[in-house]
Amino acid sequence: MQPGIPPAVAPFLRTAAAYAWRLLVVGVFVYALFAVLGRFHEIGVAVFLGLVVTALLRPVADVVAKGVPRGLAVALTLLGSIALVLGVLALVGAAVAGESTTLVREFRTGVDRIEHWLQQPPFRLNPKTLSDVQSRIGEFLSSHRSALVSRALSGASRLVEVLATLVLALFSSVFFMHSGDRHWVWFRDQLPDSVQDRTDLGARAAWRTFTGYTHGIVLVAATNAILVGLALWVLGVPLAVPLALLEFAAAFVPLFGSPIALAIAAVVALASKGPLVAGIVIALIVVIGQIEGHLLHPLVMSWAVRLHPLVVAISVVAGTIAAGVVGAVVAVPIVSVVWSVYTTLRAARAGDRAAAAAAEGSRPEGPGQEGPATEGPAGGPPEGPAKGRRRPRRRGRLSGLRWRCSRRWR
Repeated sequence: MQPGIPPAVAPFLRTAAAYAWRLLVVGVFVYALFAVLGRFHEIGVAVFLGLVVTALLRPVADVVAKGVPRGLAVALTLLGSIALVLGVLALVGAAVAGESTTLVREFRTGVDRIEHWLQQPPFRLNPKTLSDVQSRIGEFLSSHRSALVSRALSGASRLVEVLATLVLALFSSVFFMHSGDRHWVWFRDQLPDSVQDRTDLGARAAWRTFTGYTHGIVLVAATNAILVGLALWVLGVPLAVPLALLEFAAAFVPLFGSPIALAIAAVVALASKGPLVAGIVIALIVVIGQIEGHLLHPLVMSWAVRLHPLVVAISVVAGTIAAGVVGAVVAVPIVSVVWSVYTTLRAARAGDRAAAAAAEGSRPEGPGQEGPATEGPAGGPPEGPAKGRRRPRRRGRLSGLRWRCSRRWR
């Protein structure tokens, strides 16, 4: 190595360093985003729910708005949706209340059946062990009664926060559905002129992906809930309607939500109907997982979400670590939107480069191109280039130089 000359860096290390600092910047941005959402998670969740409601109900409001004013159409759509949700919750409450006596009796019998089953081979548990577990649970509840009461009171305050978040989400969805386009145009016009077009292109791609994901995940969740509800009803498992509703809510967490909900259904089936029905419910977990992974997702969501299952799994786990259940729900749509914006802007940039290259290639480069057609005698049809003269082929600047030299020495 000569003095004063820096050592040469291998191209591989140079490329790796370039990608490394870009990945660090992206990681810092993602961490800061999740930190802000964690600090103001109620507002973030409310806006997210408002966007979900808008993605689901705006097509309905557009249809209703063809016959009535826009504001009235939005109001009718929201009121009808609220009435539908309250009706479903009332149905679930009525189902639980109607089966309460039967449920208590079946669960008591089921617990005794499970204890007897655990005492048989191959488990062979000591009956004293089971009685000790029950007594320890009772002692724990009695000794921690004050802590449980305080947690219940804190849960009541948490309920107020949830209601406030739902009200803010509903309030946001009203404006998003009524005049969301005008709001976006106003925001876009505040940006510099040089970035307005690309920002608008990326935002439209993000909204298209978000609406497609929302419609697809709702359809997948509804299909899973219907299949689970019918299967549990046929098997005679109690709480079929509440468990189907639980499956609908759990399906919004991809890959992990449905198995967890069906595992709860298997526990209910084990306590009420025995191990045979519980085994059938476990088999149902496998069947519904295959239907969801190989039929519903490819048909319904492949055009909106183009993510590898490993990316989906990592996104869900990372969202759960960062923000709990809320992070698990919002992680996949956020990653899908970011990827859609990136691919759209990359395609637009590639198209601009191709158009610029085509425009550069269409410029005349001097000799070798056909000149304008000359008019024929007496105004006849154009004769084209001069006849009898051999036209040189285009071979770049060197061939043009040769052509000029040959013309000069003729």
